[in-house]
Amino acid sequence: MIDSALNTASGNTASENTASGNKAPQNTASEATAALKNNYQHVMDFQVRDYECDLQGIVNNAVYQNYLEHARHQFLLERDVDFVALSEQGINLVVMRIEIDYKSPLRAGSHFWLGSRMKKISRLKFVFEQDIFLINSACSVENLPVINAVVTGTAMNDAGKPVCFDGFNLSD
Repeated sequence: MIDSALNTASGNTASENTASGNKAPQNTASEATAALKNNYQHVMDFQVRDYECDLQGIVNNAVYQNYLEHARHQFLLERDVDFVALSEQGINLVVMRIEIDYKSPLRAGSHFWLGSRMKKISRLKFVFEQDIFLINSACSVENLPVINAVVTGTAMNDAGKPVCFDGFNLSD
């Protein structure tokens, strides 16, 4: 993208650059990351803190659920879904099931991003599809998959009965 902008600014097209011996612009890692992030309705960047790691020096498996939950809450807050206000109305959003496939570990100091997509799967249930990607891995792989998760949830009333909730604002 930067190369294209530079070529346009200089008046050269990609074909002119190739004909003159210059390489045609290639996708950069940041462009690939941007394209991958566009597959998600919500994206957050994180960094692993030392205390999140176990004796093996990797992030403890339970910590990933904290990352996932934080991203889900931010996703909903950005769509004006307020947990406190819902609770005061007698509506509680709850997790029914979490499936996590662990692909590669995170370590202290690792920079990563988490992408989330949400969709309704029935009148009462919704699903978050969430993925974590390591930004730069030791093996020089950009966006190394760390986990894939599917989180199924529902809304419940104060009596513990499922209720229909359509306030997710999923326009994008």
